[in-house]
Amino acid sequence: MELAHSLLLNEEALAQITEAKRPVFIFEWLRFLDKVLVATDVKEKQKKLVEQLTGLISSSPGPPTRKLLAKNLAALYSIGDTFTVFQTLDKCNDIIKSKDDTAAYLPTKLAAVACVGAFYEKMGRMLGSSFPETVNNLLKSLKSAESQGRSEILMSLQKVLSGLGGAAASCHRDIYKNARSLLTDRSMAVRCAVAKCLLELQNEAVFMWTAELENVATLCFKALENSNYGVRVAVSKLLGTVMATALIPKQATAASSRATLEEVLELMATGFLRGGSGFLKSGGEMLKVGGSVNREVRVGVTQAYVVFVTTLGGQWLERNFATFLSHVLDLVSHPRATQTHVEAVYSRRCVSFILRATVGSLLGEKAQIAAAKDICQAIGKQMKAVEAVVNDANSENKAGAADIAASQHVMVCALQELGSLVQSLNATASPLIQEPSIGLLETVTSVLLHPSMAARLAAAWCLRCVAVALPFQLTPFLDRCAERLNNLKTSPEAVSGYSFAMAALLGGVHQCPLGIPHAKGKMVVSIAEDLLRTAAQNSRLSLQRTQAGWLLLGALMTLGPSVVRYHLPKMLLLWRNVFPRSLKELEAEKARGDSFTWQVTLEGRAGALCAMRSFVAHCPELLTEDVIRKLMTPIECAMTMMSHIPSVIKAHGAHLKASAAMVRLRLYDILALLPPKTYEGSFNALLRELVAEFTLTDNSANTTTSLLRSLCHYDDSVLLGSWLQETDHKSIEDQLQPNSASGSGALEHDPSSIYLRIPAGEAVPGPLPLGVSVIDASVALFGVVFPHVSYKHRSVYIYVQFQNSMRSLLFVAMERSVMLFFPSSTDLECFFHLFICAAGEALGRMAQVVGEATFIARMAQYSFDKLKSARDVVSRTGHSLALGCLHRYVGGIGSGQHLKTSVSILLALAQDGTSPEVQTWSLHSLALIVDSSGPMYRGYVEPTLSLVLTLLLTVPPSHTEVHQCLGRCLGAIITTVGPELQGNGATISTIRSSCLVGCAITQDHSDSLVQAAAISCLQQLHMFAPRHVNLSSLVPSLCVHLCSSHLLLRRAAVACLRQLAQREAAEVCEYAMSLAKNELVRDEMTGLEGVLFGMLDRETDRKLCSDIHDTLGHMLSSLAVENLSHWLMLCKDVLAASSGKFVCKDLDEESEKKDEMDDDTMFTTLGEEDKTKPSVAPRWATRVFAADCLCRVIILCENANKAHFDLALARSARLKNPKNDFLVLHLSDLIRMAFMAATDHSNQLRMAGLQALEDIIKKFASVPEPEFPGHVILEQYQANVGAALRPAFSQDTPSDITAKACQVCSAWIGSGVVSDLNDLRRVHNLLVSSLDKVQAGKGSSSQLYRESATTMEKLAVLKAWAEVYIVAMKIKKEAETKPKCVSKSTEEDEDDFGTVDELPPDSLITLVQPELPALSRLWLAALKDYALLTLPAEFATQLPPDGGAFYTPETIDTARLHYRNSWAPILHAVALWLNSTGFNASESVEETAAAIPNSQKRATSIMLNQTPGTPPTTKSLPEMNRDRMHLILGVSIQFLCSPRPEEPVEHVTSCLQALHTLLDSPCARIHIAEDQLLGVELLSVLHRLLLTWDPPSVQLLVTGVVQQIVRAAQDYLQEKRNTLNEDDIEEKENPLVLGEGGESGGLVPGKSLVFAAMELLMFILVRHMPHLNSKVSDSPSHIAAKSHLSEESARLVAATVTILSDLPSLCSPAGCMTVLPTILFLITRVLKETAVKSADNQVPPPVSAALQGIKAIVTLPTVKTDETQKQWASLIRSTLASVLEYSQPETSKPVLDEVSILTAIALFLWSASTEIIGVQSLQNGCINRFKNALNSSDPWVQAKCYQLLLSVFQHTNRALSTPYIHSLAPIMVEKLKAVERNRPNNNLELLAVQEGIKVLETLVALGEEQNRVQLLALLVPTLISYLLNENAFASASTVSKDLHEFALQNLMHIGPLYPHAFKTVMGAAPELKTRLETAVRASQASKAKAAARQPPPTVHSTPTIKLKTSFF
Repeated sequence: MELAHSLLLNEEALAQITEAKRPVFIFEWLRFLDKVLVATDVKEKQKKLVEQLTGLISSSPGPPTRKLLAKNLAALYSIGDTFTVFQTLDKCNDIIKSKDDTAAYLPTKLAAVACVGAFYEKMGRMLGSSFPETVNNLLKSLKSAESQGRSEILMSLQKVLSGLGGAAASCHRDIYKNARSLLTDRSMAVRCAVAKCLLELQNEAVFMWTAELENVATLCFKALENSNYGVRVAVSKLLGTVMATALIPKQATAASSRATLEEVLELMATGFLRGGSGFLKSGGEMLKVGGSVNREVRVGVTQAYVVFVTTLGGQWLERNFATFLSHVLDLVSHPRATQTHVEAVYSRRCVSFILRATVGSLLGEKAQIAAAKDICQAIGKQMKAVEAVVNDANSENKAGAADIAASQHVMVCALQELGSLVQSLNATASPLIQEPSIGLLETVTSVLLHPSMAARLAAAWCLRCVAVALPFQLTPFLDRCAERLNNLKTSPEAVSGYSFAMAALLGGVHQCPLGIPHAKGKMVVSIAEDLLRTAAQNSRLSLQRTQAGWLLLGALMTLGPSVVRYHLPKMLLLWRNVFPRSLKELEAEKARGDSFTWQVTLEGRAGALCAMRSFVAHCPELLTEDVIRKLMTPIECAMTMMSHIPSVIKAHGAHLKASAAMVRLRLYDILALLPPKTYEGSFNALLRELVAEFTLTDNSANTTTSLLRSLCHYDDSVLLGSWLQETDHKSIEDQLQPNSASGSGALEHDPSSIYLRIPAGEAVPGPLPLGVSVIDASVALFGVVFPHVSYKHRSVYIYVQFQNSMRSLLFVAMERSVMLFFPSSTDLECFFHLFICAAGEALGRMAQVVGEATFIARMAQYSFDKLKSARDVVSRTGHSLALGCLHRYVGGIGSGQHLKTSVSILLALAQDGTSPEVQTWSLHSLALIVDSSGPMYRGYVEPTLSLVLTLLLTVPPSHTEVHQCLGRCLGAIITTVGPELQGNGATISTIRSSCLVGCAITQDHSDSLVQAAAISCLQQLHMFAPRHVNLSSLVPSLCVHLCSSHLLLRRAAVACLRQLAQREAAEVCEYAMSLAKNELVRDEMTGLEGVLFGMLDRETDRKLCSDIHDTLGHMLSSLAVENLSHWLMLCKDVLAASSGKFVCKDLDEESEKKDEMDDDTMFTTLGEEDKTKPSVAPRWATRVFAADCLCRVIILCENANKAHFDLALARSARLKNPKNDFLVLHLSDLIRMAFMAATDHSNQLRMAGLQALEDIIKKFASVPEPEFPGHVILEQYQANVGAALRPAFSQDTPSDITAKACQVCSAWIGSGVVSDLNDLRRVHNLLVSSLDKVQAGKGSSSQLYRESATTMEKLAVLKAWAEVYIVAMKIKKEAETKPKCVSKSTEEDEDDFGTVDELPPDSLITLVQPELPALSRLWLAALKDYALLTLPAEFATQLPPDGGAFYTPETIDTARLHYRNSWAPILHAVALWLNSTGFNASESVEETAAAIPNSQKRATSIMLNQTPGTPPTTKSLPEMNRDRMHLILGVSIQFLCSPRPEEPVEHVTSCLQALHTLLDSPCARIHIAEDQLLGVELLSVLHRLLLTWDPPSVQLLVTGVVQQIVRAAQDYLQEKRNTLNEDDIEEKENPLVLGEGGESGGLVPGKSLVFAAMELLMFILVRHMPHLNSKVSDSPSHIAAKSHLSEESARLVAATVTILSDLPSLCSPAGCMTVLPTILFLITRVLKETAVKSADNQVPPPVSAALQGIKAIVTLPTVKTDETQKQWASLIRSTLASVLEYSQPETSKPVLDEVSILTAIALFLWSASTEIIGVQSLQNGCINRFKNALNSSDPWVQAKCYQLLLSVFQHTNRALSTPYIHSLAPIMVEKLKAVERNRPNNNLELLAVQEGIKVLETLVALGEEQNRVQLLALLVPTLISYLLNENAFASASTVSKDLHEFALQNLMHIGPLYPHAFKTVMGAAPELKTRLETAVRASQASKAKAAARQPPPTVHSTPTIKLKTSFF
């Protein structure tokens, strides 16, 4: 393949390869040429190139090759010289003229035709002179050509026309005449080509839309007869465009020739109503109503209407909507459109489609509201006319009756469109409801009284749409309908209409998350009961009342178990009573009654069964065995009744058949939902019924099933053409689907569907006609029951069923239906396709079920034989599919041995060029086999690929199905080869390049489905071999497809973009922009993202939209941070589009943009479409998505760079590089967007906006404002925040928004952004008002929604207050712990404290304080509720029967969720409050009752554990406190036991903080210490929490709580010991035995607090210092690589050690001996691991904790009893020994911190002297350590060592200190003497000297009187040696001077202390004396000088707060 990549065709290479590969080689060369021609200079080689290319024309190239060849030739001439172009043209013309008609010459002819077209398209008027000849030539050959030639010539003519434009005017008529006749050609491809050619022609040919307008219309109608989908699309485009041009011409023609709107619409209407051949008949015949309209024509014209309006554009539609609407509605009221019921349904579908496709997508939200008003008026007008007829007493008025019949269809269309409009507008539609002038509700409710059922149902449906869009209307609607239903009980229409409406509204509840009040369920039940009870009273109403009653009950079931549970007993009773109780009654019943009573009875039973079905479907939780048993009674009775019905029908007339069928349908439906086991006994009878049902034995009228298609596999859609369902025209194309009954659905077929959930993807529920539904239901039920039948019966059924069904289906029913329904032969063929598919499926499934190799082999062999012998198309297609299905269901391994044969047969069949059908089916099966075989197919890949390529290059493009299957095969092959495609081997490269060529061919195909297949192949390739897929060409083509008119192509393009954006988002955007720059299409530089956002507004397909969301998400996550301002602008533009501003803005900009259009325009749509879609303002759903994107951008920035949230950093980075962009610089935009969203109409958008606002507050709250120190950047936006929050607290705001807003409020108040109380008040008042609402009980909003909505709102308010209170207390605590600042004296301080002044330390608390009494009660009430709601299910009986303080028992399940979200902050707040009041706040019942409204008094009394009747017994304070403690501990332990992984970490931290706070108060400590098991339980729960939650914050909190528990136990024990000491002095009991471990010292796990604590602490230590674990450190793999502890870990370890050292104090002496070894081991090990020397001599927290711990343990008072003395001594010794051992200097380890170790040693010496005295080895060790330290080179160590020695020397026990003094004092004296020669250089060294002197002085003081002189003789000379003489003093360093001063002062101090000894020493050495005297004199002189200079001293010399910067 690589050889093909040269500018000239490499002819040697071509000659060497085999014949078969040449076309591929040539195609590859042409592809290469196509890419390079644009960029190369071809002057020298042009001649040779032209020769080569023209030579190829006559080498009979295939379709793709000829297309590329023509393109290249034209491109070559357009960039090179043009002088040989006419020669080449003549050559082509000669070929076209040639008389050779053989098939072999055809490709050459076609290639020539293609070249001609390409020349004119590219060069246009340059070839102007030769065009008449060319055109004539083409038209001549058009007459004689066959279909392929005809379509190719027409395409070339189209290109000629487009290239020449108006210059070709002379030929327009000829072309029109010739093409006209071909519009009704046999071949569909030709029809399409003609339509496209005429579409091109109408651009210039004026006559087409003036004189010839009618003829063009007639032609189009004819062309639509017997057309396929492609033709309908092409012709409707032609018809719509011509009509639009006629109305608003493109050229300025004479005004007289312009058609009026009426004429144009009239012309279109003729097609819709009369079909193609209407004009040719005489007038008389036309008036006859006979002869149905041709459906294809109607569907085609429907599409033309849409094209017509789309071409004229949204603004035209806005201006002329009323006219257009009335015209479209007239279509459906015309008697020709509604001859039979099915036809009427089809026509309604078409009209609905026209309205949906125009109004739904072309109009912005404002215009849609206006359109809705127009629709309202139209409905009102119709209704008035109807009422006039109804009120007209003269019932003989025939015309009137016809009017009513016609009006019902108009109503249905108008109401459905109105419903869809409101639903798509969602909350934006609120003005429609609120403006009384429109009267939408009145209009719609008036239709509920329409005489026709269809109109009533449509009105009910419309009401449901309004209620779902505007949930606050739901409850008022229900009430209004209930009221009217009661008032108008006597009118049959009213009973039926209002019950429909109520049922519809109830069905809509599940789409409204806030639901409806629980009481509405009771209301519905009572109405329904009433209707059923009174049904028998009045025969005129019985039928309606019965139906209405059951309909309402069925609808009630959709509310789900929480409502139905309460009415179940009543329902079961009602069901039982509808059916006879026993067989006897059944028999008796048969004899009685007339036809009317039977009809009512049957309807009633059908209704009851329907309500049961609804119950089973919607309340599966309530289906206990018992309930099912009770349900079975009526159901079994219904089954028995089925067999009696035929005789009843015989007796009373056939009109009961429909009612009977309804009963059967309901019965089958409910049985299919119940478990088959429940009705095993009736299987036989049931199966007989079912088989009879769908073999049509009883009912031989034609009926069909809609299931056949759905039972066929999705992948087989190619064969069935059912991909039509995947187009934008699905809803109308359905009616043309043969034998599926699809498209004929309508609400009136089954009223119960008004409350059921709509199947996905449908706008309006459309149940199928009764006959079809019954068959569908019976087939479905058969599938459920059949597997449960015992084996021996099964075979019989299969046999009987197959015989019957084959016989009857094929010969009886089907022939009739075929004769009646499908006069044309294609449909019969199509039916057989469907049948074959279904049979293939069945065969495959049977093989799968049987699963025996022999069975599979037999089946396969049978098919092989058939395929080898059969010649006819049907058997070949059928058996090839059978092979595919076998492989598909048995899988690759099961069918491996048949693979070779299957593949060889199918490859042979695929080459059968005579029958495209056989090719299609065999290729499809081949694709199935490739897919299912997987790697086993690897051996057949090459032959299959070469076949696929050959077919792609030769099969004519008009056989699109073959190309689609080829695309599927290619995709399957790529998947089979898989990741191997990345390889570089020769074979792999060949396979890969073949795949790429295949993709290129399919990409260029004209059919959109083939293109979609190509895209998915490239997508696969990109996944396996990303380097080899050329994105620079793929991305632009995908972008072009985004605007395709084909849904499947758009889907494929977006799906592919989604995959590309995951990996290479940046490249994708780049290539898209490059396309934008080349193509001249407009969109202001928003790039691909902008286009995708635009698509979100237009697209309705779910899958497509979710893919667009994903693609944008991927692009956002990889590009947003780099390109912030672009993405933020995008979101802002989308959000700013309130529908008002948009349209006018566009118009102004249009005029300005005209001049700058050409450079940087962007694609939204391509080519001629950009005028047709004026940009509609983004709809609400897109705006919500944009708001979500905003939140995502914030999160992405958070993970990217700190500068995004730091203004100073961001500005400096921006200065360095202006390209840098940071989020903080866009803060005003962020706030503005959040504000816009939060104050929108749409509720979803408000939620998203508030969420964004909360994110912004949380992330930016702490960002300082560099220009105003002490202020934060968000402060300037407080007005915006307040304004965004205020609307959310208004009365009519839904609860979920208010709840969200409360959260934002608390975030704002707690963020500390606003320091001024008055500014805070604005937001604070919002919370105060909501708190009043909570206290006032039922607010006005609570009646609109479910009670749990109120729960949600109240809890949100309480949670918000709790969060504010927590922050307030935190600020207060910080303010209290901060040292009070000294009164200001200097002005520098003023600046610094300016900000602190504004916020007095308790400011926030002053806001909360007034509300606390009420709040604390509400908080406690909420916690009690939460505690009750978290009880396991088995305690359900303990819940209070009337609910809690904030929830009602009916809504318990939904309430749980709200409690789960808000309990944690409330718990924390309660703990804080109890702690701050010291548990002293009692609450008297009266107060509580006052705080909680009446409705909840009962609940309160229960809450306070009283029976409602008894007088309130006030509990004593301790009891109440105990309850509160239990409540808080209970809630915490329950939660901490197993927090679900998805719980936010804040809940865990809140809970732990609450416990910590709680245990701060003495009351709680006593409580937890009294009951030791409680503490143990809490500790084990915390241990478990640590195992599952990693964050250090959680672990720190846990250690805090543990410490509190231990402290509490300590206090308690101490208290106990003290009381014992006082009371029991005379008794012998020793108070010290108290504590854990008792006499024996044993600790019981599970009961021992100490054990539990140690377990937990050990876990933390090992987690952070793994080598503490002996198991780990012993294992050889674990060589101690000690990491430095992080700061958090260090804090944790320190906290742990502190607690560990507290534990022994909880034990008795014996207990201490049990735990101390472990504790001391751990502490010393921690000391060893963490005492590492640091540069700044800081002591790490774990070390100081360990030292503290050692001290605490060594000085334990309790341990030294007689029994434990010995053990204790050995413990202390061994601990000291190990400390000494650890401090051995080792080479490998980091330098130990000697100071810490020495401190530890000193601690032992100090505190445990008795145990250590006389242990020689320890003493030597200690002395050595001190010696080392004294000789240390580090002055810090020396200084510390001196300090420690001082404490040792001073020890009271001389036995301990003496050895140390003897061995260490001499060394010290030496060191200090040496200082004279080596004066200190820095403060540290000076410190060491000073400390040393202090020790010496102490020794002097300790010495006895007689030794004093010797001691002073050491000290004094040393000191005097430090003094400087006067000359030296002046030049000495400051340190040296300080030493001099120090020595002098000490000497002056010593002299007076020991006058006698001092004198003796001084006398002995006169030179000392003189030095001293000079120094004293000098010092006095300098003091006098200083005193003279210095003013009198001020009050405070040093400010207590050191300023960081000096302001002088």
